[in-house]
Amino acid sequence: MSAQIEFADATLNDLPIIIDIYNSTIPSRLVTADLEPVTVESRIPWFHEHNPENRPLWIARYQGEICGWISFQSFYGRPAYQGTAEVSIYLHEHFRGQGLGSMMLQQALEASPSLGIQTLLGFIFGHNRPSILLFERFSFEKWGLLPRVAELDGVERDLIIMGKRI
Repeated sequence: MSAQIEFADATLNDLPIIIDIYNSTIPSRLVTADLEPVTVESRIPWFHEHNPENRPLWIARYQGEICGWISFQSFYGRPAYQGTAEVSIYLHEHFRGQGLGSMMLQQALEASPSLGIQTLLGFIFGHNRPSILLFERFSFEKWGLLPRVAELDGVERDLIIMGKRI
């Protein structure tokens, strides 16, 4: 599969499938803190926060089909943190469990220097073992724990900050 994965900057026309993939993760209560599906319209400002130069939003294609996406977002929004970004990876449900997350995280790490990123962060729920293990495989370390900061269906959940210097 890896030889056939193509990454490209997302366009506004890709936003509906990006949102579909994102919304497909909400019911699991494992990946996102959103509790209800989001709309394309509500995510247009988020889309425009990305740019190919230093905070890209990439789609991943396998045999022409969008199978996932990666976003880089600024951390904390202040100039001194320009070299730090949060990476988010979302996979289409038909492509989960096939090693695509590893390929996507590898792509993000390889591209980080050219994007001016020296520190990459992942914000992961403490009960999301697959994502924690993925980041650990790429030598991310647990840099922070925010205990019980999220409530999902009446259950308080921890948020773990995974970090890596590039």
